[in-house]
Amino acid sequence: MDLQRLEGILSRYACQPADLIPVLQDIQDSYNYLPKDELKVVAERLHLPLAQVFSVATFFTMFSLVPKGKHVCKVCVGTTCHLKGGQRLAESLSNRLGVDIGYTTKDMNFTLETVACLGSCAQAPVMMIDDTYYARVTVDKVPKILKKYQ
Repeated sequence: MDLQRLEGILSRYACQPADLIPVLQDIQDSYNYLPKDELKVVAERLHLPLAQVFSVATFFTMFSLVPKGKHVCKVCVGTTCHLKGGQRLAESLSNRLGVDIGYTTKDMNFTLETVACLGSCAQAPVMMIDDTYYARVTVDKVPKILKKYQ
């Protein structure tokens, strides 16, 4: 456990139960996931049952209890993207990265996820890597996009 890093995060809050989600967001941003040992400390500091902290951490899809890769790749498979090849795009990325959807590559460089919507239906199919959107992505564009991150 990196107690110094965790203390730096917790020091920005009054450590009230209402601080739980912002604290978890900061931990997720810092560690790229929510380490279990850190969650135990959060529960103590915010005076919450550990079960409640884990309940919140597992309820919201923005949180992860397992380490994510350096780059998180999200492929939209919502209705419009699905109709325009979103699932084929996700499968192409899975094959190219050598990892199943929902998992992280062995080198910890990429985590591949599918999402219900990225809010850019007019530009379907859409994917995101970290905070960058890629619109009208076809399978043949995947290698060039991935090259930017490898």
